[in-house]
Amino acid sequence: MTLLSVRDLAVRIGDRVIASVPELDVCAGECVAIVGESGSGKTTTLLATLGLTQGADVSGRITVGDVDVLTASPARLREIRGSRAALVMQSPQAALNPTMRLGTLMRRALARHGVKGADARERAEEAVRAVLLDPEILRRHPHQVSGGQAQRFAIALALALGAQVVLADEPTSALDVTVQAEVVAVLRRLRDERGLAVLLVSHDLALVSTIADRVVVMRDGTVVESGPAAEVFARPRDPYTRELIAAVPELPEAGPALPEVGPALPEAGEDL
Repeated sequence: MTLLSVRDLAVRIGDRVIASVPELDVCAGECVAIVGESGSGKTTTLLATLGLTQGADVSGRITVGDVDVLTASPARLREIRGSRAALVMQSPQAALNPTMRLGTLMRRALARHGVKGADARERAEEAVRAVLLDPEILRRHPHQVSGGQAQRFAIALALALGAQVVLADEPTSALDVTVQAEVVAVLRRLRDERGLAVLLVSHDLALVSTIADRVVVMRDGTVVESGPAAEVFARPRDPYTRELIAAVPELPEAGPALPEVGPALPEAGEDL
């Protein structure tokens, strides 16, 4: 089932088209990744799906479920943001109110969608457990959690609100490699177990290859290639896609053994 659909999207600022996407669908239980260098239009496309490109002229058709984002009223947009489609930002710690505990932040978000009291507490605790966090974290302030915990809390907030579409904008760019793997594993598990539709924006092709079912490659605001991830990475058609793949660093082969420093240790049984 298609949960997010984009047709003939064009985002303009003045006379310039900064993002153009002819067709993009994300189905339940699927991860679609938009990749490309900085300034290629990835994040602009992501924000347009929730009507968040302020100051820009947006045309085409964007539907989240049965809601047409471009013709929906402001009240209708506020309703679907969070409850149907949730945005996970690149740096959640910067987006979270530093004066509030995480539990307060989550309960306030739930209250905006009509969930209060014991139901809100129960839903908050269930959501943080789903992303492998201890509910104790809800008593902490944003500065008291790590970057990886903050990122997983942002995903938990989307789950608590009941979103079936998660829009993730470079969700691992500020994290070290080990924590990146943890966040990606959480997204992958939620996609597989809960049938979430994930639209992921990233410039990290190595990371994308571990989670994406399909890939959309953008350059200068235009889609240059799209298709199943395995096919795009194995047999890229566009020269720009081949350049992106070639730019992914590889670990060097094991080199020669390091020379010994000082006298060799004696063989077993020899006198020291």
